[in-house]
Amino acid sequence: MKHGKKYTDGAKLVDRQKLYDPNDALDLAIQTAKAKFDETIEVHVRLGVDSRHADQQVRGAVVLPNGTGKKVRVCVFAKGAEAEAATAAGAEIVGAEDLVARIQGEGFMDFDVCIAAPNMMGLVGRLGKILGPRGLMPSPKAGTVTPDVARAVNEAKAGKIEYRLDKTNIIHCPIGKASFGVEKLYENYATLLDAIIKAKPAAAKGQYIRSCAVASTMGVGIKINPNKVLTAAE
Repeated sequence: MKHGKKYTDGAKLVDRQKLYDPNDALDLAIQTAKAKFDETIEVHVRLGVDSRHADQQVRGAVVLPNGTGKKVRVCVFAKGAEAEAATAAGAEIVGAEDLVARIQGEGFMDFDVCIAAPNMMGLVGRLGKILGPRGLMPSPKAGTVTPDVARAVNEAKAGKIEYRLDKTNIIHCPIGKASFGVEKLYENYATLLDAIIKAKPAAAKGQYIRSCAVASTMGVGIKINPNKVLTAAE
């Protein structure tokens, strides 16, 4: 595969065989973020679990102390006082039956986070095949099905992210922008890793964190020493 000049130049800074300390890896990720926009820094963690088994799922949500650097558009399914509270908290889209019809009929998907009051899940369940594949289906585990919709909106705006194991047993998450600098990115990274470690299933055997890497949106992957990952997050 042929890469562009910026990617190639950035790749020269990285030793593909080396396992870096977290701070050094984040510093390199910033240096290799050479695009004309403020690139997102992402973390990719491979876990020693099997996602095919229900008792080895790893899923949750955490509020990053420095946010993600992204403006989050929040959609809330609620009625009455809960709908008013969601709007007051800053939700861009609030509705019930009308919103379900809009998503089903018009394919409306102009939002990043979806939150629902518990009494709305009968309605929202109709959207499972639409929202589910996009990772937008509200879930109690992620804190997006809650009676306190205003709090959920505030957390989403403050930088709450969901982490979830994919079919290849890897968690992919953004931890901020390259412009954040190493210190803020490390705080976000450590918060995320701490949450993932605490979410370790009882059924998981052997080494839990098999590998970890960071990369900017357009940059090269930088491997982090798994043992240092644990030390950093504890």
